[in-house]
Order: sequence, then C-alpha cells, then structure tokens
Amino acid sequence: MSITSALVLFAVIWFMTFLIVIPIRLQTQGDLGEVVPGTQAGAPEHHYLKKKAWITTGITVVLWAIISAIILSGWITVRDLDFHNRMAPLEASE
Repeated sequence: MSITSALVLFAVIWFMTFLIVIPIRLQTQGDLGEVVPGTQAGAPEHHYLKKKAWITTGITVVLWAIISAIILSGWITVRDLDFHNRMAPLEASE
C-alpha cells in the first residue's frame, strides 16, 4: 500500500466514523426548550465538535491500523472480493 492509499483509507474511515459520532449526545434546541426564532427545533444547541473530532481520530487510528494490517498481510485480497469471477486467473509460477 502506498502512502497515498494509506492516507485515502484513513480519510475515508475518519469521515465515516465522524458521521457516526456526530449525533451521539447531541442536544438540540427542541430538547432544551429554547428554540431561537427563525431556526428549527432540531438545530443543535451544544454539539462539542472539537471533542468529537478527537474521539473520531482515536477510533480511526485503531481501525486504520487493523484494516491496514489485513491489507498488507494479504489475508484479504481483491481476488477474494471477485464474486462473479470477472478477474483473469493467476498465472502459474514457472
């Protein structure tokens, strides 16, 4: 895996994890009963994005290390995901 592939993998995992972490412990204006005129009741009052970004980074480092180890070790390859046998067969070593 090249450095670019590793960075792209990290970014994809980070954003997927961030989208899961964002709604955790989110307090909306409707929950607190203090809706500002002109906004929706579902608008966040306290979102704690900086803390959630750090939590996301920690989770991502662990997931990235596991997934990178699996990819680099060869436990799972692209050929393992070829369910319709569209890839050419491997050439036998001479």
